[in-house]
Amino acid sequence: MNQTEQLVKKIIEGLQEKKGKNIVTVDLSNMPGAICDYFIICSGNTPTQVSALSDSVWEYVHKETKEKPLSIDADQKDEWIGMDYGTVIVHIFVPELREFYNIENLWADSKITIIPDLE
Repeated sequence: MNQTEQLVKKIIEGLQEKKGKNIVTVDLSNMPGAICDYFIICSGNTPTQVSALSDSVWEYVHKETKEKPLSIDADQKDEWIGMDYGTVIVHIFVPELREFYNIENLWADSKITIIPDLE
């Protein structure tokens, strides 16, 4: 497993720590001109959970890999948070915004993997 795949694994584990739902990975590594190798997309039920998911990813990934995001961006209501790890970009949305932006379908030519929810 290479460094980027390890990072993807740890980000997913960080999302699962706080019960992130509908986690999807979008493998862009074979897409010419893509801005990163992977998108990871996740839903949180409320802005509070979206924020908690972001915090969990930051803490878990840093603890496990010593990696920190290059940048974190969010809307004013914490209905969306984006975390840029260079080769991996994480998008955490409330369900309504995730449906509106529909990022998974923008990259329909890529390999999309659905990660089962933990109960």
